[in-house]
Amino acid sequence: MIRKIFFAALALAGASCLISWGYKGHRAIATIAQNHLTSNTAYVVSAYLKGEAMADVATWADENKDQKTAAWHYLNLPLGLSYDVFKKQVTQSDNNVYTAILKTEASLKDKNLSADEKNAALKYLIHLIGDAHQPMHVSRKEDKGGNTIQLRFDNKGTNLHSLWDSKLIDREGLSEADIVKNYDVATAAQIKQWQSDSPMEWLWESYQISTELYKMAKPGQTIDDAYYQKYIQVIHKRVDQAGIRLAGELNKLFNSTTAPAPVQSTDLAKTLENNATKGIVIGNVPLKDVANFVGKTVSVSGKVFSSKDIGSMVLVNLGAAYPNQLLTVALKGKAKEVSSTLADKTISVTGEVIDYKGKPEIIITDPAQIKY
Repeated sequence: MIRKIFFAALALAGASCLISWGYKGHRAIATIAQNHLTSNTAYVVSAYLKGEAMADVATWADENKDQKTAAWHYLNLPLGLSYDVFKKQVTQSDNNVYTAILKTEASLKDKNLSADEKNAALKYLIHLIGDAHQPMHVSRKEDKGGNTIQLRFDNKGTNLHSLWDSKLIDREGLSEADIVKNYDVATAAQIKQWQSDSPMEWLWESYQISTELYKMAKPGQTIDDAYYQKYIQVIHKRVDQAGIRLAGELNKLFNSTTAPAPVQSTDLAKTLENNATKGIVIGNVPLKDVANFVGKTVSVSGKVFSSKDIGSMVLVNLGAAYPNQLLTVALKGKAKEVSSTLADKTISVTGEVIDYKGKPEIIITDPAQIKY
């Protein structure tokens, strides 16, 4: 029953209203984790994510949030709790970030789950471990996790939650690659310690930090440089801890796991030929392998990195920006109307792969051929 309820909720899509750690923060956590996976774990993760990079799915849980799953991203607790009382209150609820992490990990151990269920559970785990390390996601109900505490930062209005989600990170002005380079600095001793800590301890750390932040925050306060200099270092550590611990959890789950066999294009092509299945859609082709499917109708997913309107069509590049794209999706006719909504999104397209000047391309004329 728990399994059915959990994955029914995963299937429901809704509008996101709060992006924890922001886009850069969550992607940095996923990339740091990727840097610390064992080779077997990395192989299994790639298989369950159907070839997508961990960073590219790091905000999926926010983008697919609904009324039920929104509660999986945080904990609401009063201030002043001892560790024992904190632990008791966390475990009394069955709908918070702590229990969601446990459920997703249990799901990933379940040998009876489908590939799609494993995919959804893994995407949630990647995101929720990041949430557990954002201090304002372990905070008070009465101010909505600091969302109603108005502040000023960089001469603009903001709130305590948003400040910690993204504003402090954005102030650094670093690229995603430089964030990872500057944040992923844990020593071997730190890695060993952090990965031995339990999810309850991660949340207790966040609770202690948010308690301090509440004591300092005054409505209307202007956040000065001293505050920034002090707490940007805390953010560095929390993002690094989240990435290291995510890697640790995934290594525990998958280091001894045999991954589902990846789909080999030659085997698929042979099957198509032998069974005369021309016209049948080949589903879930890894983006990196799509060039092997010229002449076949496939479904493939990837992140949009760039696009260009050339009049008769809009060229959308997946996997990397032009000229290094793994696939070009050419939008024609009515499909052009959705081009403005695709920037930076991970989309799925279905169509016949053609070769255009040595690069794979899919021509889309019907918006229904695109899912995002």
